[in-house]
Amino acid sequence: MCSRVGVVTDWSALIRDIPDYPKPGILFKDITPLLADHAAFTQVVDELADGLVFDKVVGIEARGFILAAPVAYRSGAGFVPVRKAGKLPAATLEASYDLEYGSATIEVHADAFAPGERVLIVDDVLATGGTAEATVELVRRAGAEVTAVSFLMELSFLSGRDRLPGLEVRALLSV
Repeated sequence: MCSRVGVVTDWSALIRDIPDYPKPGILFKDITPLLADHAAFTQVVDELADGLVFDKVVGIEARGFILAAPVAYRSGAGFVPVRKAGKLPAATLEASYDLEYGSATIEVHADAFAPGERVLIVDDVLATGGTAEATVELVRRAGAEVTAVSFLMELSFLSGRDRLPGLEVRALLSV
């Protein structure tokens, strides 16, 4: 087990571009090399929550889980998954949102938050902002307060942060 973590000066170099995945014309940002590098992964986890105050961390399915769970652990906070419809076993709240071609629905357990809890939402990529906006809605409907929304990457040309007015939106890398 590694006990020391070095500082990575440019962890963004560990995100590789995969052209035409999952379909022609898409340039996929593959974060698996970053996740495999202990020092870079540790630095990203620390930066996603640096200076923020929260009681729980929400991770958005699926790559958001990979980032949000260690953020919660390192911060001494609880972790709450937001999942695709039909994946959670107890009573849920749901929110639907539009995608480029169609719509989707996400859910959170109805009892995931105590009234007034402070919540940090974490995901890997901010694109059009639809999933993040729906997640904010779910957290608020459950009686909690969103303190910030934090992303590893932002596809700034899609203007997703415009759908999150009044919130602190953090993106560690803008592409």
